[in-house]
Amino acid sequence: MHWQQPDHVPNMEFGYWDETIEKWHGQGLPVQIATNQEVELYLGLEGVEIIPWVPAKNGLFPRFEYRVLEELDDYRVYQNEEGILCQAPKAGETIPRYLKYGIETRDDWERYRTERLDPDFAGRIGDVQAAVAQAHAAGMPIRFDAGSLYGVLRNWMGVENLSIAIMTDRDWVEEMMEHLTQLTLQLIERTLPGIQVDMAWWWEDMCYNRGPLLSPTLFSELMVPRYRRITDALKKYGVDIHVLDCDGCIYELVPGWLAAGINCMFPIEAIHTDPLLLRQRYGRDILLIGGVDKMALIKGKDAIDRELERLAPLVAQGGYIPMVDHRVPSDVSFENYLYYLEQKKKML
Repeated sequence: MHWQQPDHVPNMEFGYWDETIEKWHGQGLPVQIATNQEVELYLGLEGVEIIPWVPAKNGLFPRFEYRVLEELDDYRVYQNEEGILCQAPKAGETIPRYLKYGIETRDDWERYRTERLDPDFAGRIGDVQAAVAQAHAAGMPIRFDAGSLYGVLRNWMGVENLSIAIMTDRDWVEEMMEHLTQLTLQLIERTLPGIQVDMAWWWEDMCYNRGPLLSPTLFSELMVPRYRRITDALKKYGVDIHVLDCDGCIYELVPGWLAAGINCMFPIEAIHTDPLLLRQRYGRDILLIGGVDKMALIKGKDAIDRELERLAPLVAQGGYIPMVDHRVPSDVSFENYLYYLEQKKKML
């Protein structure tokens, strides 16, 4: 990520749907290998799931208790760890139906802010020095959770409710985003002095298959200056790699993220965003992780070869780590996945 010449490019992947692992158990994956981390370790990957975090919990803390409220024949109703009432089928992986959001009024926000967004809440920060030392002794990087401004509010409020609030009660939305900014800034100042952290990791799912859920103008007004304050604070402590996790078509927001100091796009869903086009537009200003079209892994070996051949020039340039552009779906056979990994290793 610093355009140097490594001994190898990291062999990273981003995990698997639960039903993918279950299906692979019948295709050669040992049944005792049952979690994302276990699969990554079994396959010798330097996976996203095994990169350790600085123990400074951003966002909700303490989180809500996961509670099943009702069991139906095919569905269950539950409260998730963000306080949202959900309904989801018992079989298969899918986005749940949201029955009630955690923040629907200002009173709800006040309760969230007081009870779960207090930077001084006991236990929010662990033994940072020990965690960093342990990660580096194991030859691993360690990442700081830089949080989210839009993504978490979208979760807590819902896309429609947040969109309406931005247009009808902008002061309230700014108040929430500012509190999240201040929370992150306080965590930085309380955890990073005197230690070496390798990257900041952001989560900001705010795009769909055609573009952003928020206009680029509002994005630039509400979020970019706040991002910049956070990246400037992190820069003081030597953190200059900022990985931004956003799905969908991200083209319209990339200029704002780069202007804010957020320089690495991930996981680059290939059907919506082309990593080659991002490099062509922004050159060395942009870093890239992901971008391997999961659909190629479904289609078979020839498609896998073509996809890796397409991305080989980016690997040669540097500043890019290829991996499947989200969690691997169950349509991908274990045989195809192992073939993909072997062919990718040759390129790395």
